[in-house]
Amino acid sequence: MRDYAELVSKQKDFFAKGNTMDIQFRRESLKKLRKLIQDHEQDFLSALKEDLNKSDFESYLTEVGIVLSELRFTEKNLEKWAKPRRVKSTISLAGSRSYIYPEPYGVALVISPWNYPFQLAFAPLIGAIAAGNCAILKPSELTPATSGLLSEVVGKSFPEEYIAVVEGGAEASQGLLQEKVDKIFFTGSVAVGRIIMEAAAINLTPVTLELGGKSPCIVHEDANLELAAKRIAWGKFINAGQTCVAPDYLFVHQSVKGRFLNLLGQAIIQLYGEAPLENQEFTRIVSERHFDRLSGFLGEGSTVIGGRSNRDSLAIEPTVIEGISWESTVMQEEIFGPILPVLEYENLSDVIVEVNSHPKPLAMYIFTEAKEVQEELLGKISFGGGCVNDTVMHLASPYLPFGGVGESGIGAYHGKGSFDVFSHEKSVLKQTTKFDLPFRYQNTKDALTKIKWFLK
Repeated sequence: MRDYAELVSKQKDFFAKGNTMDIQFRRESLKKLRKLIQDHEQDFLSALKEDLNKSDFESYLTEVGIVLSELRFTEKNLEKWAKPRRVKSTISLAGSRSYIYPEPYGVALVISPWNYPFQLAFAPLIGAIAAGNCAILKPSELTPATSGLLSEVVGKSFPEEYIAVVEGGAEASQGLLQEKVDKIFFTGSVAVGRIIMEAAAINLTPVTLELGGKSPCIVHEDANLELAAKRIAWGKFINAGQTCVAPDYLFVHQSVKGRFLNLLGQAIIQLYGEAPLENQEFTRIVSERHFDRLSGFLGEGSTVIGGRSNRDSLAIEPTVIEGISWESTVMQEEIFGPILPVLEYENLSDVIVEVNSHPKPLAMYIFTEAKEVQEELLGKISFGGGCVNDTVMHLASPYLPFGGVGESGIGAYHGKGSFDVFSHEKSVLKQTTKFDLPFRYQNTKDALTKIKWFLK
């Protein structure tokens, strides 16, 4: 078993030398990471195909392309983000200047998941590098081809005292969590997130948790149903539904439900063909355990679209079910697969009450042309992030920090958010020596009266 204490110690020693604090060093490291990805692009696409049967198109769209875009954005803005920035001082601090100095935490531990094993490993790593940290990356053992390649190419490009990749199962994560790192960034399930936070609490290590939950998608009666069906089918069934921000269930207005479901079926055929199980580019379920869990949902309610599966190929075709309730098993946990339950509603207020009676979701999607409906839902329901008249695409903007709230996560990243989440903002006040306000001292005559006047 690897000596994790030694690895963390090596990284702390490297960080203490101050190399990572240099902006040029960070910029060169980001360039090296970009070259690493570009040089091995096809290798990573092949690894994702081996692990999850992802097509090259889907892998580039949802993994490689997003990371390269994030890298370009970070390289362009790094110097501006890393500079100390001046902020206002109050009149009671006359003569002073106030600044915020972004500084790295030190050694960052990034634990990434299997569903987007390339993107969700490299995207936070970009933030860790940009902010000036050393990093230990623990990829998922459920996608061994991608994790192995990641370990190989990162190991050749960076010394492990700066950036290290640790492969292995839960025991590797547990071993790393026992060490006193300076920042933990975890993407995964709510259940494991609790374990991560408990381990971090021992050393009071700051954490960012990107978790999940049951993300609702609301289709109102005035929605553009054809476009809604297409965008929901895409957002739900890409990566075979194994996406933390995928629509987990639909709330459809009862007056349009029948028409909408018909359009949704057509959209699924357009995207995946008449026989998705025979589509050689349809992403598979990651493991037999996850396949068996999802298969247990297929018998619930009534199936209106899909419903077939193949255990040998670990494939489940896009499936839509109705006739379910909040007591159904499929509504008790995040589905994380290509199964979409449909609930109907008549009054929008009932949707608001129902969603708010459950843990805050990572995402929410609203399909309506009415601005007042949009604002009512956005104002009355708490969620991590989302879209109006689209799904998932909010992740594509570097200007929109991505993260959860409540049980769906802590902290947010992407764009400057990635730099911020791996940085401590150090507040500094620089005071003048040209004069000294006497009433700050208690021995000044009428000091209390004067300070009350000055601070009011």
